[in-house]
Amino acid sequence: MRRLAMILAVAAGPAMADTVNGLKTADEFDGVEGEEARSVALFEEVLKVVEHPRCMNCHPVTGGPLQGDDMQPHQPPVVRGAADFGAPGMNCTTCHGAENVAFSTGEGSIPGHDPWHLAPVSMGWVGLSGAEICAQLKDPERNGNRDLAAIHEHMAEDGLVGWGWHPGEGRDPAPGTQEVFGELVKAWIDTGAACPSG
Repeated sequence: MRRLAMILAVAAGPAMADTVNGLKTADEFDGVEGEEARSVALFEEVLKVVEHPRCMNCHPVTGGPLQGDDMQPHQPPVVRGAADFGAPGMNCTTCHGAENVAFSTGEGSIPGHDPWHLAPVSMGWVGLSGAEICAQLKDPERNGNRDLAAIHEHMAEDGLVGWGWHPGEGRDPAPGTQEVFGELVKAWIDTGAACPSG
């Protein structure tokens, strides 16, 4: 089996061999001419993760979270609450513990991570274009007062972000890995953090 995998990787060529679970690696963009064009291309790859339901469900623009690969309103109905942890008496931690918990039926799970909460309203992404998300990520007034280095740290190292690649039974993980995603974000920043035009 291992030999067959090696043969297939060689036959696929370098671009296919470097792609990790549907996400290109940063070095696959080395051939893009012009730093701004490369930066935009890197951000468009970053968007494959940012616009995935694993991220979007916790970055809503409405008063409550979404759930599932089809991004439906959370069931049971819940609201954001004053601190993005749910309403008093119905905090996120009422149901969401420190780790995923499989349903007793074996057909799904309750997601979990410590802490479990929504992104602030200012970081809501649902319905925004890639250009709008990019501008929002770079704006300290809307991104939790983070500079680009802190944005990279959040994307590359935060455990709640990392949950997107380990979402539990019944959910598709985000494309790639958190490591590859972090490398893409770093490369985007290093090339000027350019945003798509539309």
